[in-house]
Amino acid sequence: MVHALLLLSSLAIIAHLAVASTSGSFVFNGFRGADLSVDGVSSIDPGGLLLLTNDTKLAMGHAFFPAPFDFVNSSTGSPLSFSTTFVFAIVPSVADVKSHGLAFVVSPSKNFKGAHPSQYLGLFNLTSNGDPTNRILAVELDTVQNIEYDDIDDNHVGIDVNSLRSVNSAPASYAVAGSPRGREFKNLSLTSGQPMRLWVDYDGREMRLDVTLSPADVPKPPTPLLSSKLNLSSFLGAGGMYVGFSAANGGVTATNYVLGWSFSLNGRAKELDAVSKLPSLPHVERADRRLRMWRVMLPVGFSVSLLLSIIVVGLALLIRSTVKYSEVREDWELEYGPHRISYKDLYRATRGFRDENMLGEGGFGSVYRGVLPGSNLEIAVKRVSNESKQGMKEFVAEIVSIGRVRHRNLVQLLGYSRRRGELLLVYDYMPNGSLDRYLFNRPEVLLGWSQRFRAIKGIAAGLLYLHEEWEQVVLHRDIKASNVLLDGDFNARLGDFGLARLYDHGSNVQATHVVGTLGYIAPELSRRGKATVNSDVYGFGAFVLEVACGRRPYEIKPSGEEMDLVEWVLEFSKRGEIVEARDRRLRDDYVAEEVELALRLGLLCSHPVATSRPSMRQVVQYLNGDVPVPGLSEEDVQVFGSMNPNKISALCRSVACDPVDGAQSSGDELPLPETTRLSGGR
Repeated sequence: MVHALLLLSSLAIIAHLAVASTSGSFVFNGFRGADLSVDGVSSIDPGGLLLLTNDTKLAMGHAFFPAPFDFVNSSTGSPLSFSTTFVFAIVPSVADVKSHGLAFVVSPSKNFKGAHPSQYLGLFNLTSNGDPTNRILAVELDTVQNIEYDDIDDNHVGIDVNSLRSVNSAPASYAVAGSPRGREFKNLSLTSGQPMRLWVDYDGREMRLDVTLSPADVPKPPTPLLSSKLNLSSFLGAGGMYVGFSAANGGVTATNYVLGWSFSLNGRAKELDAVSKLPSLPHVERADRRLRMWRVMLPVGFSVSLLLSIIVVGLALLIRSTVKYSEVREDWELEYGPHRISYKDLYRATRGFRDENMLGEGGFGSVYRGVLPGSNLEIAVKRVSNESKQGMKEFVAEIVSIGRVRHRNLVQLLGYSRRRGELLLVYDYMPNGSLDRYLFNRPEVLLGWSQRFRAIKGIAAGLLYLHEEWEQVVLHRDIKASNVLLDGDFNARLGDFGLARLYDHGSNVQATHVVGTLGYIAPELSRRGKATVNSDVYGFGAFVLEVACGRRPYEIKPSGEEMDLVEWVLEFSKRGEIVEARDRRLRDDYVAEEVELALRLGLLCSHPVATSRPSMRQVVQYLNGDVPVPGLSEEDVQVFGSMNPNKISALCRSVACDPVDGAQSSGDELPLPETTRLSGGR
């Protein structure tokens, strides 16, 4: 009898919480016992709060109603109306330092395995953002201004269709009842930690989406915050769509709560209970009182000697932990808070930077694979040594700026950390490693021509974006196959921005010391030491030749003779046999026209005179076949031939360094002073 009563009681609670999806609606006045599909860091706490995110950095969470809804009228094919309302609260871990917010989502799937946290809100990644096949409608409550998505500010509500670039957005606010025509809006802070209520109403007949926001204890305002015409006929489609929430944290965390949720298809969503009847948000003050009481009562329960022992052991562990995870933090870094990742998290992610997690090692540092604790996000961590603090502020400022660069052919820089004499740069992890491992040193898998040509075109597109299409000009200054990484589909992405420089469009870059890698440094750098987009084009030319020929730009033969790849390809060009300079390991797996185009382009980009090199926009046009690649004139050939045959040795002498032994197999960088490398040559 007792068991039967308990069963009936449980069923009654569940019936009160949610109405079955067959009726096209449900109501959750709290989520205790609710049957939701949750993943990531999302959970339902014992008090009935839905936690979309917690204090885990670079993490995301999703919570969806388990059953799909058919949003389309089966007889007419037109979209049905729907309505939803929910009460939420965003509580930042650190006051006034914001994370990335949450979104209400309508999606054909509950699986967001390929999505990323941070600015992607757990919905998209670099390549999927903007893809029309996503069929995702989201109403975002965004608390970080992302310039790449044209965000209006860091406290706004937006309507997103397949992309995080909102079709309509407005600062978080609500219409004041009784104001003239309801046009007076009062501002709200999404990260205040206070409960707020959002209504999303779609009129299928008028094809209009209205979004309304207010404090949780204020009735629905008379005027929506956002109103947009949206034809969702083809977007929603047949087969059912899921409704739910997505939220994400970046380097700074916030806890995103949902206290109650109501949804209705082809009808008005039922209003939720009053806030006082919904689950209560945790009270920090109450926890602090309990902590103080515990600290007072502890000595009563234990002897003085035991307490002293605990204190001694605790202090020892604390000092050990502090020393182990100690970081360098300065006041000027506060503005870069969201981009800073704790050394402790990186240490745990890489399992203490163990050798088995090392992906590679070079003159500028070692790279380790890691998985951030709590988020399962795979990352690559580069440790760069620097014994001097000179230029560190400017360098970090540029690193953070570059972290905002977004392009499908660029490895995304997620953030940084500083510890003692180290700078740690955190990137997206590329599972197939660097391109050079498939070209040199007898690779287990030799990259075919189609993949090589696609990599050349991809890096060209990425450099065009850096030079001309982003808000500032970005000089990479170290373009080479070992800095080109391959994702899971072998798409090429240019990475390692440790030497990059930024400057405004139309301004002149300041003079700098020579930095880069032997064989990829433009000749004019040894004379003027001034990096330009033309010197980047030279590095790209060396990259194209090494990919097409399977040889490094600079090699030392067993006899000790220096071999320059540009001169080697130029000799084939003079004989009218430039295709014969290709990587012979390709055998018959190549397209002669593409190989010839690549080799001629590589020579053109490697022209000794900087102004004779093409721009990256022209390079992309050549690679796409829009414009034919111009051939080298006799005068150009003479300029190549007049160059000092030992120009590489001369360049090294001009910057007080010597050619590195073994450059044929390792591609070692110029042994420049560590401070020069790290500060970007300031």
